[in-house]
Amino acid sequence: MPRRIVILGSTGSIGTQALDVIAERRDKYEVVGLAAGSNRGQLAAQAVAFGVEHTAVGAVEAEQLVRDVDADVVLNGITGSVGLGPTLAALEMGRTLALANKESLIVGGELVKAKARPGQIVAVDSEHSAIAQCLRSGDAREVRRLVLTASGGPFRGRSAAELVGVTPAQALAHPTWNMGRVVTTNSATLVNKGLEVIEAHLLFDVDYRHIDVVVHPQSIVHSMVEFWDGSTIAQASPPDMRLPISLGLGWPDRVSGVGTPIDWTTASTWTFEPLDEAAFPAVSLAKAVGRAGKTFPAVFNAANEQAVDAFHEGRLSFPGIVETVQRTVDAHEAPASLSRESLADAESWARRTADELIARS
Repeated sequence: MPRRIVILGSTGSIGTQALDVIAERRDKYEVVGLAAGSNRGQLAAQAVAFGVEHTAVGAVEAEQLVRDVDADVVLNGITGSVGLGPTLAALEMGRTLALANKESLIVGGELVKAKARPGQIVAVDSEHSAIAQCLRSGDAREVRRLVLTASGGPFRGRSAAELVGVTPAQALAHPTWNMGRVVTTNSATLVNKGLEVIEAHLLFDVDYRHIDVVVHPQSIVHSMVEFWDGSTIAQASPPDMRLPISLGLGWPDRVSGVGTPIDWTTASTWTFEPLDEAAFPAVSLAKAVGRAGKTFPAVFNAANEQAVDAFHEGRLSFPGIVETVQRTVDAHEAPASLSRESLADAESWARRTADELIARS
């Protein structure tokens, strides 16, 4: 029997690539539900192409779709914290959750962890998929540290002073990946890598002291795991999101012929550099936010989304993005208990506070 798949965010980058993978493997996968953010025309075309009866538009309808449609795997490719509801629904319904919407795990934190049974969440981010693959090489108790790789984005090598005048167009010129506006900007600020550090902690139960970030401009090694005995296992492949997407759909099985392997007959050089935390303080801030837990990651994420919008609208400088997030986090007081309501309240507060800070900047 084909594995039944629901794709949330089907018209975005992750969703369209997932459908590309499935289109060539109809014997292995059946798409039973599709949800998009707003592109009704493309959603309708996808539904016709894959014979899908159940569709939804918007995060609220996507959450209901997950609850109503019988499926084996839910691929959550929604952008932003609005993906939390569908993530929780997938876990509550017992589906395998192929998670590309990192914000829902980061924002939901212990709420998401409490609902997930062991192995129910399969990471689709290339870095976390790489770590999951590397962890097959040893017992979790043997892990010394996780090493997440970062391309360094379009501003790798620039000092803090050199980042002051960069433009939105420059921030969107990512050297490796083709992504949406928010994720691409987050890659330029390294906020995205900070979010991935929090995600790695939550997915793999490794303390923040043992999660490092290293800059690897070629984006061939997607992440590494260092073990007790000094051995480091790395996952390497040309940058192509279809590979981690296919693993998300078929985990723990690999899907034949998805990606193009490395050409070992051609000379190449891979380099690794330490992260310049003075120019890119987002990773250190994310670790502090992750340690604080509760609603702090939600505040971090919401304030960043407001600051990214302000940057692209010409109301905030590029360094001002992380500065605004830092100031918003510093002003936050977490509630005594965590719930969807307290998370929503914290996000609303963070957006208002960030907007006020931006207006005064």
